[in-house]
Amino acid sequence: MIDNVKGKVIVITGASSGNGEAAARHLAERSAVVVLGARRQERIDALAKELTEAGHQALAMATDVTDKAQVTRLVDVAVEHFGKVDVLINNAGLMPLAPLEALKVDEWDQMIDVNLKGTLYGIAAALPHMQRQKSGHIINVSSVYGHKMGPDATVYCATKFGVRAISEGLRQEVKPYNIRTTVISPGAVATELLEHISDQEIQTQTKEFVSQIAIPADSFARMVAFAINEPEDVDVNEILFRPTAQPI
Repeated sequence: MIDNVKGKVIVITGASSGNGEAAARHLAERSAVVVLGARRQERIDALAKELTEAGHQALAMATDVTDKAQVTRLVDVAVEHFGKVDVLINNAGLMPLAPLEALKVDEWDQMIDVNLKGTLYGIAAALPHMQRQKSGHIINVSSVYGHKMGPDATVYCATKFGVRAISEGLRQEVKPYNIRTTVISPGAVATELLEHISDQEIQTQTKEFVSQIAIPADSFARMVAFAINEPEDVDVNEILFRPTAQPI
């Protein structure tokens, strides 16, 4: 059986909860080295401590993906400590749903800064190392909303469509360096993402819908591990998954 996860140095943004935390646990249990980035220092410190005490290799560093220097430092520290970076998972994201007419421009800016620019900053941080290594894997996180539009989700959808465009452009450009690319688009997964919705009516309605069908974040972790675990000559470019019960 192929074990292409073991020993890989994997940097994960948004690792303090939800999909990022689940991926960190799952990959560490499969003997990867995980480097955790998130704004909530205490959460990633606690996770790194837990994983280390369980016999795994983990390192945590406070990282705001809207700050290019912090993202660069996260990847550079991974390379300084472990000699390489095999995988970057651009997982950090926000979803403050609201109709355009609500004019929540600050939330638009937040989504663009985290979902789009944060992904680009991750690529900018990891790509030089991977080009030098002539190997690597960049995993970007989109959404079902990166494939379809939904009410009150216009800007969020735009950012997640953008992540898919960035991922495909990256895929085409990095062939000379033997770098793999994957974009993962989850449907309704049980995470803290809905807590970002400031419109209370939309938040309540969305939580009610999601609570009826959501699957655990472990499902995302398994998708990540699948893409990484494939042999180096196999490039799993896109994974779209939903709960079986999700109709949209």
